[in-house]
Amino acid sequence: MAAHNNLGKAGEDATIKYLERNGYTVRHRNWRKNRLELDIVAAKNGQLVVIEVKTRSNTEYIEPQDAVNWKKIRHIVIAADAYIKHFSIDEPVRFDIITVVGEAGTFKIEHIKDAFYPPMF
Repeated sequence: MAAHNNLGKAGEDATIKYLERNGYTVRHRNWRKNRLELDIVAAKNGQLVVIEVKTRSNTEYIEPQDAVNWKKIRHIVIAADAYIKHFSIDEPVRFDIITVVGEAGTFKIEHIKDAFYPPMF
């Protein structure tokens, strides 16, 4: 596995631990349907939370959350819609971004709640 894949997996592992410590119930990790994917789907306080995880070793070139552009947002929203329909979910939905910066064991985690809203297609 390439180094960036190892870093990404470690970042998602750290995110799962962070979410569980903060009262979230993780429903799925890396949920896929055809070409659609959601990093993490969780629940808290009667709300479905779709989480995009961005892991970087440093922020020298770009802030991790800046990698979530309009095209990525559109893809996440389409995947979330498929997820909601697949599981017949009738709960409010929130879209968050969690950034994970550093190295495994010393990650700095930032949780951006309501990071974006679904665009009109």
